[in-house]
Amino acid sequence: MTVTDISHRRKFLAQGNVYLPHIVIIEKIIDETPGVRTFHFNFKDEKLREEFSFESGQFGEYSVLGVGEAPFCISSSPTRRDHLEFALQRVGKVTNALHRLGVGAEIGFRGPYGNGVPLDLLQGKNLVFVGGGIGLAPLRSLIWNVIDNRDKYENIDIIYGARSPSDLCFKYDLDAWNKDKTVNMVTTVDKGDENWTGRVGFVPQVLEQAAPSAP
Repeated sequence: MTVTDISHRRKFLAQGNVYLPHIVIIEKIIDETPGVRTFHFNFKDEKLREEFSFESGQFGEYSVLGVGEAPFCISSSPTRRDHLEFALQRVGKVTNALHRLGVGAEIGFRGPYGNGVPLDLLQGKNLVFVGGGIGLAPLRSLIWNVIDNRDKYENIDIIYGARSPSDLCFKYDLDAWNKDKTVNMVTTVDKGDENWTGRVGFVPQVLEQAAPSAP
């Protein structure tokens, strides 16, 4: 994060009451699996759209009026600024309320919070990303950040798994990473189906087989 980014972030957080959420508008909804959705959103205030900045690894607090608030990572990359994204699994009161919303709905957002990943310390190194199911959500911000700055890093390996093919999230990302010749992408499922032609096995087992050796 540059000095300018830090300045913008401090200015953003200092505006008004930090406990008062900003209004954001849901612009797109993607059904990843039967219980997981990705939401594309943007600030209603045009000025906030321009000033907002965050780091891969940070999260926000998302709220539905009259229901409550819950934290979720920002799953989009700071290198792609046309919108922001978060993904969630339907498991409780707030997540069920969010799943009932449609495009154009307004919700509250506070953030960014938490520490971002220190990418400057990873430059020039081999990177291995390991995730499963909805756990890919926080990783994809970092993965796209690294890919969009590809010349700063060495080998990139991604190992991702889910219980079944229907439980794989972000299939459009998996396809893109598979096609990227500068990335080694490995996808596995615990149990395949009649249409599955990829790897079958638990992520830890596949990790032992597919992960590169330490230098």
